[in-house]
Amino acid sequence: MTRRTALAGLGELIAAGAVTRAAAQTPPDTTPRFGRSAPQRTTPLLCVYSQNMIRVPYPQVGDIAAQLGYEGVDLTVMIGGHVDPRITNVDLVRAFESIRGSGLEVPMISTNITTVADPTSYPVLYLTGHSQIPLFRTGTWPYGTAPIARRLLQVKQELIQLTMQAQRCEMAVMIPNRAGELVGEAVWDTQSIIGDLDPKLVGYYFDPAEAMAEGGLGGWEAALRIALPRLKAVSLQDFYWKKDGDNFVMQKCPLGEGMVDWGKFFARLAAVRFTGPISIHTEYNPQDAPGAMGKDLEFARTHLQKAWSARQDESKS
Repeated sequence: MTRRTALAGLGELIAAGAVTRAAAQTPPDTTPRFGRSAPQRTTPLLCVYSQNMIRVPYPQVGDIAAQLGYEGVDLTVMIGGHVDPRITNVDLVRAFESIRGSGLEVPMISTNITTVADPTSYPVLYLTGHSQIPLFRTGTWPYGTAPIARRLLQVKQELIQLTMQAQRCEMAVMIPNRAGELVGEAVWDTQSIIGDLDPKLVGYYFDPAEAMAEGGLGGWEAALRIALPRLKAVSLQDFYWKKDGDNFVMQKCPLGEGMVDWGKFFARLAAVRFTGPISIHTEYNPQDAPGAMGKDLEFARTHLQKAWSARQDESKS
C-alpha cells in the first residue's frame, strides 16, 4: 500500500459524520457551570506559557504574570506542569480561579493527552470545559517504526474519539506542530488527518519556530497557510541552528534573536484578523527569567500592534 493510497483511505473513517452523530446523540448538558466566558476581542490575547514559571506555585502565577503585563495564562495541566492531571479535582478549578482573580484570562490549557484511554482525559476536559475554557492542546504522537501512512490512520482514530469527548465537554482540540519525529511536525500530514473533521472542534496550535525548523525558509510559510483556516492558538518561540559535535541542534533564544521572520508572521495573522490566544514560550533558560519574559512580551506586543495598525490602514485606503 502506497502512502498516497493510505492517505486517501483516511476518508473512509467518515470522521466528520462520526463527530456530528455523536453530537446529535448527546443529550443537552444541564449540569451547573462555573467560571466565566471570555469577552469578544479584536486582537489576539497575549498569554504566558505557565511552564515558564514552573517554580512558582499556581496561586501566584496570575499575580506575577499580571505584573509583567500579560493578559492571560496558557496553563500546563500535565505531570510536571502546574496542575497534575491525576489530582484535577483538587487543584484545577482552584488554579483557574486564582488566575482569574488576578484579572487575567485562561483561554486554554496545555496537556499531554492523546487518547481517551488516558484516565485523566475526561476529568481534565470536563472540569476545564465547565470552567468556560474552550481550548486544550494535545500531547504528541511519535511516528515510531510503523509505516507513516499506517501511523496516521492510527492517530486519526484516536483523534476522532478524543474530539468527540472534547465536544461533550464543550471544548475544541488543538494539535501542536512540534519539530522532531512526531505526527504534526509536517502540517500537511496533520491536515490529511483532520481535514474532514469539523474545524470548530479541532485545529492547530501553531508555532512558527517549529515550522521553520521543519520546513525551512519557504516551508514554514506554506505550513502557516495550511493552518490559518483552522488556527486556534499560536505559540511563540525563536531559535537558530547550533553546531553540536557532528550535528546541528535547535538553540532556543529570545524572540527576535533567531531565524523566524516575525514581521511576515504577524502580518499573516493580521491579514486574517486572528483574535485567538498567543502563548509566549521562554524555553531558553535565561538567568533573569522575569526580565526575559517581559522582554519577549514587549517584542510580541510591538509586532502585533504594528501588524494590526498596518492592516487597519489598508482597510481605510
